[in-house]
Amino acid sequence: MEKRKLGLSGIEVSVVGVGCNNFGRRIHDVAGARAVVDRAIDLGINLFDTADAYGNGTSESFLGETLGARRHQVVIATKFGWGSPSGTSRRTISRTVEASLKRLRTDTIDLYQVHFPDPNTPIEETLRALDDLVRDGKVRAIGCSNFSAAQVRAGLDTSKKLGTAAFATCQDEYSLLVRKIERELVPLMRERGMTLLPYAPLAGGFLSGKYHRGEPLPKNARLAYSSHHASDVINDRNWKLAEKLRDFAKRTDRSMLDVAFGWLLSRPVTASVIAGAMTPEQVEQNVRAGATNLSADEVAELDRLTQ
Repeated sequence: MEKRKLGLSGIEVSVVGVGCNNFGRRIHDVAGARAVVDRAIDLGINLFDTADAYGNGTSESFLGETLGARRHQVVIATKFGWGSPSGTSRRTISRTVEASLKRLRTDTIDLYQVHFPDPNTPIEETLRALDDLVRDGKVRAIGCSNFSAAQVRAGLDTSKKLGTAAFATCQDEYSLLVRKIERELVPLMRERGMTLLPYAPLAGGFLSGKYHRGEPLPKNARLAYSSHHASDVINDRNWKLAEKLRDFAKRTDRSMLDVAFGWLLSRPVTASVIAGAMTPEQVEQNVRAGATNLSADEVAELDRLTQ
């Protein structure tokens, strides 16, 4: 599988990654997680993205247990700082990183990401604490998630001023239906040599091809059980766009999944598409979609349809 670098870190990741947010939530046992992880590695995926907040740490625990002796074959990305009033303070970071390392059964986290901005902690304190982790060998690279362009710029400028490790990546929602980061964040990332790990590449599954206007939502699908996600995604505007994308996919002899992944991987800032999977079969589908190469004309058409 094609690999791309995480910003200026030198770490290379597969263009399709596994989002482990299902581990401990929709996948309730280690055996189910192991089936997904093993198939992913066998197919060339080396990036696994999790967070200490997923399943209150269960996701990290499942990932650590399933990797076992194959730890050296993969890049582990995890996140911290969600759900705590001082989630990125030095004191909190020193505690959360040790807990994550223990759950993941590893000595080093490859990419340690701030899950959400922390309005209660100066960015200087956060970056100095993260830099210490890099110097100690507990973390290889750092990233941020759900930051505005202004917050990312402030972080990068602060790192330069202090001489600390700098954010290599951003992880943000990005798909053919959700393109708001293109206004300010994407240009900043290109300017500063950062790369993107887009999450929700299928808009909660809406772009998977399983949803049809006027029909019941597919059983057990994410938008069927998550009213929060459904209210964000299921609306007249998105139905109309999905229908246009379905026509495009049919005309170009591709699946909706192929179109969604291929478009994301055509963006210069994308390092790897973070995609959840409940089964080995879904991993296989994601890998096939990640091999989609869209022509410049096809990308331009998709841009026009969804701008």
